[in-house]
Amino acid sequence: MTYPAAADRGGVALGAAAYLLWGLFPAFFHLLGSTSPVEVLAHRVLWTLVFMAVILGVVRGWGALRSLPPRVWAMVGAAAALIAVNWGLFIYATAIDHVVEVALGYFIGPLVSVLLGVFVLHERLRPLQWAAVGLAAGAVFLIAVGDGRVPWIGLGLAVSFATYGLIKKTVPLPATASLTAEGLVLAPVAAAYLVTLQVAGSGTLTGHGASHVVLLVATGPVTAVPLLLFGAAARRIPLTTLGTLQYLAPSLQFLLGVAVYGEQMPAQRWVGFGLVWLALVVFTVDLVRSRSRRTVDEHVPASGHRMFDPRA
Repeated sequence: MTYPAAADRGGVALGAAAYLLWGLFPAFFHLLGSTSPVEVLAHRVLWTLVFMAVILGVVRGWGALRSLPPRVWAMVGAAAALIAVNWGLFIYATAIDHVVEVALGYFIGPLVSVLLGVFVLHERLRPLQWAAVGLAAGAVFLIAVGDGRVPWIGLGLAVSFATYGLIKKTVPLPATASLTAEGLVLAPVAAAYLVTLQVAGSGTLTGHGASHVVLLVATGPVTAVPLLLFGAAARRIPLTTLGTLQYLAPSLQFLLGVAVYGEQMPAQRWVGFGLVWLALVVFTVDLVRSRSRRTVDEHVPASGHRMFDPRA
């Protein structure tokens, strides 16, 4: 498929905006440091649902949820649980100044998705993909040895988001309706928790000033807007382009952790991250080559001669 240049530029801009916003998430959630990670997570769930409910109303998408069978709701529930774990780990890591580990998780996330394809979908990996996975495994081992502990936050972020993506592929809903449905599943638990906190006098929604309330409410649009930008980009540009853009987010997170928040990067950690970056280069090269090969095959008829393209 050939994409018009204007659509490419617009799509790339939308995708880049989505990943840049995701990359700046640690800076936003650092502003909520006076609130416990679980309370921030509960507010994020509720206000994202409110924001998405408004969006779904504007696009008249509620009909997609009214006739969902129990099997689909079960898949939505599984996806909701995974995204709650992912959001919770992210907020917790930001609160304890482990932003570099967050970056590690999102750097290796695509490689975890590849492994899930092998073990769950029984896909076969190409040699370069195996090489990328091996380099990433070596990187995690080096970082674990250097830190004296397994980077469980980064691994948890990678596994939860990759598994979430795997389940989302099976949910027959548009992105806006799917995120709203996940909010509907999580909202009762989040609301009950926040009410309990407020009744006990431990909640921070009140008593911390109007700016704090605005920040808590903003967790909704802050969460949803990049997802909407990403959805719009995905419709306009090839997945290989979108896949390459995804490294903008962890790159920004890494820079924030090292340059802004002053997290320590001993030599062994640098070597580990170097292996991660090398793995991503290998993975991306393989992805681009594979897509180019498929494009050539699509333009070669049975006779073996390439089809003439007047736009070439």
